[in-house]
Parts: sequence; C-alpha cells; structure tokens
Amino acid sequence: MSEVSFDGRVAIVTGAGAGLGRSHALGLAARGARVVVNDLGAATDGSGSGSDAARAVVDEIRAGGGKAIANGANVADAAQVQAMVDEAIAEFGHVDILVNNAGILRDKTFAKMSLEDFQMVMDVHLMGSVHTAHALWRHMCEREYGRIVFTTSASGLYGNFGQSNYGAAKAAMLGLMNVLSIEGAKYNVRANMLAPTAATRMTEGLIPAELLALLQPETITPGLLALVSEDAPTKMILGAGAGCFTETKVYETAGITLQDEDLSPETVLARMAEIRDPADQQVMGNAFDQTNKYVRNAAAARGVTLPGE
Repeated sequence: MSEVSFDGRVAIVTGAGAGLGRSHALGLAARGARVVVNDLGAATDGSGSGSDAARAVVDEIRAGGGKAIANGANVADAAQVQAMVDEAIAEFGHVDILVNNAGILRDKTFAKMSLEDFQMVMDVHLMGSVHTAHALWRHMCEREYGRIVFTTSASGLYGNFGQSNYGAAKAAMLGLMNVLSIEGAKYNVRANMLAPTAATRMTEGLIPAELLALLQPETITPGLLALVSEDAPTKMILGAGAGCFTETKVYETAGITLQDEDLSPETVLARMAEIRDPADQQVMGNAFDQTNKYVRNAAAARGVTLPGE
C-alpha cells in the first residue's frame, strides 16, 4: 500500500480554526500540503469574527516545518471567497484541494425558527460550499486536477429534531456533489462528501462526556485525507467517527409497474410493501438511469420492445 502524500499540493480548508477543520489542516500539512487555513473566527451560531484561531493553526503548521497562510474570509460572501482563492494562487501558484468544512448552528424547532435563522445556516453551509467550489472549479478543470470534499451530516442524511435548517443545507450538498462528480470526471476533478461524527464545539453538551474522548476530530481526518488523495474515489459519502468508516448510498427499490385501472392511488397504497421491498434495490448512476429504468419497466409491462433490446 503506497503512502498518502500531499507533497506539491495546495489545500484550502474552511472553518479550520478549531475542531475538525483544524485537524484536517494539520493532517494535510503533516503530509506535505501547503495549506490555506480559513476561519472567520465566529461563534457556533455565526456571530462575531476574528482570525486569531486561523493564525494559531498556521503557527502550529509552521512550527512543524510546514507552510500555511491564514485567511478570514466569510464563505457566505462570494467576493470574499474569490479574494481568498486569488490570494492562495498568488501565494502558492495553484490550488489542488478544497475542504468545505465551515459551518454554524442555529437550532430550533421549525415552528419556532425564524426565516433569518434558516437562511443564515443555508448561506454558510450550502452557499458557502457553492462559493468556494465555484471560485475554484475552472482553475481545477484547466489544470486537470482537483479534489473537493463537502461536509455533510447525519442530520441531513437521516434527519434530527430541531435542525431543519442545518439538515436541509447538509442534504442539499448531496445534489451538488453528485453533479460535480459527473461534470468533473473528464478533468480528473473528484467530488466527495464526508459525514463526520466528532467531539467539537458544535457537539458540546449533546454527547455524554465519557464518549467524547472516542469522537475526537483526529479519528475522522484519516478519512478526509483519503477523500482528497491522488487515489481518491468520487461521488462517495464517507461516514466517519471514532475510527469507524462507512459508506452511505442512495438506493432505489425495484418497485412495481401499474397500468390501466390499477394506476390509482388506492393500488399504490395497497402495494406499498412491494414498493418499499429492499430486495433487488440498486444504485442509480445518474438521473437518466432512473428514467431509463421506468421506461423499460413500463415497456415490459405492455409487451413493447424498445429499440436496441
């Protein structure tokens, strides 16, 4: 097994002043990457600012013999993100790796949540990731190399009480990652998602103290490093926490095909168990795979032979 090295690579890590982002930045630097340590310095709810945390991480990297610069751009501001990318390229010549990690929390039940709180979380998590990826996309495609990771969450993949804004933002990243992995394939630009469970500022008070020691960010960073390595996969959702690594996939069941008088809501409800039966479920490579499946099933039900079959 060849050693993972980032010699000659340049990475931008957002939200890298503490927690997971800090761990990722240190992990990349330890294996040779030059790192842009981005952090707005805000509280977990997005209030306040200051780049002291980012500078502290830069100092750690430099003390270990690595190269890094600090950046305080707000990822929710496209102009600030573009300026960060321009600074990175001016300083290091290019950017190979983007780790979208910055995030905030404004948890409330949907009934009590203001639209402002919903929008703010979407702006940081989703649009923040869009801004960074868009600012680097052409650069990476032209250089025919890029590794992008979006940080999702079990709250988005599976749901969590009181986190409709956070869950919506984290789930939306899946659609973005799916498309970018397809569009970037011919340019050797790979896009993946990391779904971490870690002991960070955002999980304080949510996880029993005796378990926090098992969920340190350093138990997750090896997975992140794999996702941005030379041999990285693409279009993968990697779950990580406490040294555990899993893959989350979206499957579609074989389902049923209805026609004529059976094509009714009553029949759909009556046969729901068949529709939801996981036997023979499969992963769809892209949207047209699903369309083609439905056309084939409908044609077979009607005894129609499709061209080429």
